[in-house]
Order: sequence, then C-alpha cells, then structure tokens
Amino acid sequence: MSRRRTLSTRKKLALLVSAAAVAGGGAFALAATSNAASVQNAQDSTVCQGLATALGNNQKFIDGQRANPDAQSAARIANREAVIAQIKVQQKASGCAVGESAQGSQTATQPAQSAPAQSAPAQSAPAQTAPANNAGGGGAATGQQVCAGSTVTLSGEGGAPAASSNQFPAGTKLKVTNLDNNKSTTVQVTSVSGSCALLNNAAFEQVREPGKFLIRRALIEKVG
Repeated sequence: MSRRRTLSTRKKLALLVSAAAVAGGGAFALAATSNAASVQNAQDSTVCQGLATALGNNQKFIDGQRANPDAQSAARIANREAVIAQIKVQQKASGCAVGESAQGSQTATQPAQSAPAQSAPAQSAPAQTAPANNAGGGGAATGQQVCAGSTVTLSGEGGAPAASSNQFPAGTKLKVTNLDNNKSTTVQVTSVSGSCALLNNAAFEQVREPGKFLIRRALIEKVG
C-alpha cells in the first residue's frame, strides 16, 4: 500500500510540473507575441512611415557618395550616419521597427494616392508641371510648381531651417506647403539628398502636423 501511494504521489507531482511548464510556456509565448505586436512598421503607422522614409533617403545619399566619392564625401557620410543614428532613436521612442528603411516603394505608392488631392491647387498652372518634371525640377523657372506628387519628410538634421535636394543646386529657394494644414515654409537648399525636397528638423516643424513625420500632400514651388 505504501509503495502504491508513493507511485501515485509521484505521478501527481509529474502532472503538476508538466501543467506548470505548459502554462509557463504559454505565458511566455503570449508575452513574446504581445511585444512583437507592439512594434509598428511603416505600413502600420504614418509616424513610422515618415521615419523609415527619412532613414532611406539618408542611406541612399550615403550610397551615392560611396559610389562617386569626392574630397568632401567622408565628411558628408559621417554627417548622414549621425542623422541615421538620431532617426533610429526616434524610431525606438515612437514604437517603430528600429532601422526600418523605406525607399522607392513607399515614396512611389503614397504620392499616387495623394495626387488627385493635389491637382486642385495646381489647376492654375497645369502646363507647368510637366516641363518641370521633364527637366528634373532643376530647370524650372522661378514661381513654378516642381516635383508634383512628391512626399516631404525630414532629414533629422539640426540648424536653421533649410532643405536638401537631389534636383536643385545649393542656393535654390523652395517654398513647401503642407496642403493638409495650409502651413508653408520657404527654405534654401544647402546640400544634396535622395529626394526632391528633404526638410531639416527646424523647417519641418514649421509645416508639420502634430505627431507626423511625413507630408503626403505637399505643394513644392521654386521661388528663387
């Protein structure tokens, strides 16, 4: 009888340990799933999309400098790597996937949705848009709308309000209007980037909507 009771007790203990292990594993899996779900990517969040686009723009600029280096490339690359590090800090603070980069697909598909909304303010100068695009933007006359359909985001760089561009030389003045809140800023291009108009932090603050890192409906004009 004593031996049978001992065996029975051992079986009960084994069952309890097994049940506890299963419950613990389930709790761990649930916690892991919860943590994974809390991280957002560019498709889930406008904030994350803007940061991913900014990171991608800077990475594209660095790749271009490495492919065609000059005497200033090392300094430019170091500067942009510092910008990328700051963007990753912002991604983490915003609950985004750290290091996520968006180039091409994100920036190409989003403007297609925004373009119909932008066509209204551009009605007064429909013929000017095509020449500006055919000339790559850089050859546009003063006062013309340029880069129709482009989204605008921030570079993560500090300093006075300024912009960087892949179509306009340093010294060009661009007026960027956020059509979602009708706020505008006029900035001077000071460096090269991977997009038509990439605003630094100070310039972006002048036209942004609270909590957003991407302007989907932007009107960009060359004013000087």
